[in-house]
Amino acid sequence: MGDRWHAEVDRSVCVGSGVCVNHAGDAFHLDSARQSRPTTEHRDAGEHVLAAAEGCPVEAITLTLAGSGEVAFPPED
Repeated sequence: MGDRWHAEVDRSVCVGSGVCVNHAGDAFHLDSARQSRPTTEHRDAGEHVLAAAEGCPVEAITLTLAGSGEVAFPPED
C-alpha cells in the first residue's frame, strides 16, 4: 500500500486561480467563493496532486502524510 496524503488549503491565501483543479480535479474543487477545497480528507499520493500543490501561484496548498503529519509539500528549507 502506498502513501496517503492529507491536503490542506490555506483559504486566507487562496486566490481561486483554479490551477489546482486543472492539475487534479479529482483532488480539489472551487467552492461558491471561488476558493479551493480538497475533495476528500485523505487520498493516495500522486504526481497530479503534487503538481497541483507545486503549481499554486500563492503556495496555499500543504500536503502531509496521513497518520504521521510529516510534511510532503512544501519542502522544508
